[in-house]
Amino acid sequence: MNKPFSMAARLRSFTFAFWGILAMLRSQHNAWIHALATVVVCGGGFYVGLSAGEWCWIVLAVMAVWTAEALNTAFEFLADVASPNYHPLVGKAKDVAAGAVLISAIGAVVIGLLVFGPHLAEKFPNLGKM
Repeated sequence: MNKPFSMAARLRSFTFAFWGILAMLRSQHNAWIHALATVVVCGGGFYVGLSAGEWCWIVLAVMAVWTAEALNTAFEFLADVASPNYHPLVGKAKDVAAGAVLISAIGAVVIGLLVFGPHLAEKFPNLGKM
């Protein structure tokens, strides 16, 4: 049975989402690494003066990593409830979910190098000549 649209219910759903993000930050050490990387990348973007198009790539990369980390965290929570004791298939599933985060992080690094590389080469022309 579908409930009628309610603005209060929509606002509550945002509250639950923010609590979910907070739960991820409190429970996942890698989320702190992602947070630090996000701050460094945003600061670097302002420093080198990224264009709107370059910001789009950076935002997409950051969003992909955070989304992968959030889904990995949710999967780990569910797996721990479904199988409180160690099970090799649950272990493999958790490894695959963590691998998805790694894939997105590697992709974000590649995007970062492609976007920031020319700016850094311009600002620091002797950087590659060491």
